[in-house]
Amino acid sequence: MKSVSSHGCLRGFAVGVLVTTAVVDVFNTDAAGHGVWPVVVVLLAGLTAVLWPTGRRPPWLTPELRTAVPASLSALLTVGSLLSGVRYPFGPGEVTVLLCLLFVAVRHCSPRWAVACALLDATALLATPVRYTGSLADDDALAFIAIGLVLVGLAAGLAGYLRTLDYRRTVAVGETRRAERLAIAADLHDFVAHHVTGILVQTQMARMMAAAASDELDPVLAGIERAATEALASMRRTVGVLRDTGPEPDRRPVGDLAAITELTDGFPAPGQKITLDRDPGLDTEVPHEVQAAAFRVVQEALTNVRRHAGDAAEVTVGLRRTGDSFEVTVSDDGHGQSQLPDAAHGGGFGLVGLTERVTALGGTLDAGPRTAGGWTVRALFPLGKG
Repeated sequence: MKSVSSHGCLRGFAVGVLVTTAVVDVFNTDAAGHGVWPVVVVLLAGLTAVLWPTGRRPPWLTPELRTAVPASLSALLTVGSLLSGVRYPFGPGEVTVLLCLLFVAVRHCSPRWAVACALLDATALLATPVRYTGSLADDDALAFIAIGLVLVGLAAGLAGYLRTLDYRRTVAVGETRRAERLAIAADLHDFVAHHVTGILVQTQMARMMAAAASDELDPVLAGIERAATEALASMRRTVGVLRDTGPEPDRRPVGDLAAITELTDGFPAPGQKITLDRDPGLDTEVPHEVQAAAFRVVQEALTNVRRHAGDAAEVTVGLRRTGDSFEVTVSDDGHGQSQLPDAAHGGGFGLVGLTERVTALGGTLDAGPRTAGGWTVRALFPLGKG
């Protein structure tokens, strides 16, 4: 509230200064015995261009139009004064308005028109003393031009600096959005690939059981239904993020250590055993973003077990604190045999996404064969001093 109030006071002060100096210009012109209407037209055009509220500005009132029209009217008044021999005085109101318009031109005009509009405003400003002196060679005119060049340089320099900051901010926002889209793509891969791979494995099992008329077919079909439901829910949440819709708590798929327990409980296929080795009290020690990354590591590793090591009899998931680090491991004893079709084996993007997630949190990720056979994925996250 304090910043909004100070901003309003500052804007009110600026409006007061512009209006007061414009009134001074009109009185000076009237005191010189000249008609005030040409000066009033120039000042009204300039004040309108500068003071029109941004939220109420019509689309046609572009920065190019706002800066070019008042400057052109000022230049026409200067030329008309020279041709008619009527020496109109120039005052602080017109000078201040033209400096404001120069600032607008440099900062807000499109790159294609910024230089032209800025030069027009600067030329109109520096030519104003000619109305009174009748020549640029006059000492008074030269003195004003020297001061005017300093003012023009300050206004253009400040506007250029702020335009540079605007550009950097735009680039930063674009990079942030790009990074967010990459994260969303990783979410889409992690959740949907895991569930759909599970559906494919269980469907193959169901076909074999149906051929053998096994009584164990119903639990497998229930697992297929559950995996499909979870895949659809994950897809819906991810699409909600992309479309920027949906309730805030469900907009971003998340995982934590509790979700890892649920993940391992629903993973084993018939004949497979999975063991979760978890240190007690980790929930309070591990930051949420690290828990979410750990969930992705386990999820991707288990998906790869299904894809590449379907013959694994035992899978072990470890969640341990080692010194000042949190270690996540997923190990299997498979020999790389899988009955999945080649199209279901993936393109290697899962580990790439995992590496990006883990390193972004200052951790490391390793994956490779075990000495006793099988494969191990290991992620190490720094926790700091406990």
